[in-house]
Amino acid sequence: MLLSPFEKVLVKRYLLPGRSEAFIALVAGISLVAVALGVAALVIVMSVMNGFRAELFDKIVGLNGHAIVQAYGGRIENWQSVLQDVKRTPGVTRASPLIEQPQMGSFNGRVDLVFARGNTAEDIQRLRPKLVAGSLDPLKPGAGEVAIGSQLAANLGIRVGDTLTIINPQGRSTPFGTVPREIAYRVAAIFEIGVFDFDERFVVMPIEDAQTLLLAGDSIGMIEVQVTDPDAVTEILKPIAQRLAGQAVVTDWRTMNASLFEALAVERVAMFVVLSIIVLVAVFNILSSLIMLVRAKTRDIAILRTMGAGRKSLLKVFVTVGFVVGALGTVLGLILGAAFLFFRQPIVRLIEVLTGQNLWDPKIRFLTELPARADPVEIALIVIMALVFSFLATLYPAFKAASTDPVQVLRYE
Repeated sequence: MLLSPFEKVLVKRYLLPGRSEAFIALVAGISLVAVALGVAALVIVMSVMNGFRAELFDKIVGLNGHAIVQAYGGRIENWQSVLQDVKRTPGVTRASPLIEQPQMGSFNGRVDLVFARGNTAEDIQRLRPKLVAGSLDPLKPGAGEVAIGSQLAANLGIRVGDTLTIINPQGRSTPFGTVPREIAYRVAAIFEIGVFDFDERFVVMPIEDAQTLLLAGDSIGMIEVQVTDPDAVTEILKPIAQRLAGQAVVTDWRTMNASLFEALAVERVAMFVVLSIIVLVAVFNILSSLIMLVRAKTRDIAILRTMGAGRKSLLKVFVTVGFVVGALGTVLGLILGAAFLFFRQPIVRLIEVLTGQNLWDPKIRFLTELPARADPVEIALIVIMALVFSFLATLYPAFKAASTDPVQVLRYE
């Protein structure tokens, strides 16, 4: 919608009203700020929700794989042949044996629930980017070395070099009953995955040591699988599930974390709808300010009509005035949203200091830090929605101004 020089002058005049229209300017300014806050809230919330899903997916799947093959009864006896069968399946990028069972961990009189996790040497090395202390090199079969999560280390007061005793209730039978099996391990490394539940419970060791601890012999608990396309994992592993029917069950990442990701999806949609309504309410301020502007400028509009200004010109002028307010609010909202996302952790810490409240408790939030991941497509949709709402809000006042009858207005002048 191109404006003539005459129309541009009018737009500039109405966007920067004089002292007599100070109240109208105030309402227009409030409209701009309201749109900006609504757009910023949408950008922030949607980016944080995307960050939640992406971070949870990366951390959970990064540790557990896209799917697991687990035998009925908890142990796969002929796991070597099953493992090779899984590796040969088209679409599978990695498959490795895994043992994981809950145990008790003890240090200096403190006892906590732990998950003893036996991994291959290759899988153990994948924890290297997550290390916060120590080294993974000593984790060799039979060396009696383990790596533990940072939160577990904090709970038990363990540092690198200390000895952690793992207690297996399924010990050896004696004439006096079952004696729990206790094995001491030296803590060689401390890691931080970023998911509170993992960092609080996991004790990682070579798979051979886990077999010894759990009296599993040469069997394993499950096979961890990664595929080329996580969203198509069910279709990729369908042949494996059919071949192992009755022997083992294939569980993908969606099933393992169904409640968590479904809750995130529902909350994401609900937040988008609520915040979109807030933007819509903010746009109504543009409608109100334009109606007041038209009422205040009725005489000027009538004079313009008598001087030859057409209905189309007046329509374009008032649509442009309202649309510019909405567009400026949208741009300001994007800037505010980007600034909040960039400085989100300092802002959270500042609010915690000012209020004395723990806003980001990892025990509740799963993740140790507030995540954010902006989606350009979603941001583009938010911008388009705000601009469309702003445009629609201008139509009624613009048509009202364009339909002004100069004869009726100037009759008693």
